[in-house]
Amino acid sequence: MLGESIFLIPNGTFFVELAVFLVILVLIYKKALPPIVKNLEARQEKIRTSLAAADEAAHQAAEAETERQRVLNEARDSAREIVAAATAAAEQVRSEAAGRGQAEYDRIVGAAHAEVEAAKQRAIDEAAAKVGDVAFDLVTKIVGREVDQAAHQDLVREAVAALGSVKA
Repeated sequence: MLGESIFLIPNGTFFVELAVFLVILVLIYKKALPPIVKNLEARQEKIRTSLAAADEAAHQAAEAETERQRVLNEARDSAREIVAAATAAAEQVRSEAAGRGQAEYDRIVGAAHAEVEAAKQRAIDEAAAKVGDVAFDLVTKIVGREVDQAAHQDLVREAVAALGSVKA
């Protein structure tokens, strides 16, 4: 009885329990542990693949951002060139229109000067004819007789020509 009261001394149940524990441990090691390790390795590989994919996606995103920035800069440069070309074209059109306007102005002013000169010449010719007629009538009244009108017209034309050469 003395041996039964001391709990530190192993008895038969201890060895049976130890044997059952070792059998369960071997069974876990042989049957349960391989699928768990396999699942853990598969999960680890999945995580590694996801991390690699995330790194690749980050790299592609950085490349896409660089490409987007390059395309945006090209578009800005192209827009600047288009605006510069449009400004140059507008300036050229404005210059051409100003040139055409100036040419039209010069043509109209030249035509107006020519018309004024023609009207002035007609007025001088009409005035000379009237002066000639008035002078002829006056001479006829003063002299009291008929004067040769053809000779008188020649004299008036010579006087007008002399006046025209003095003014020119």
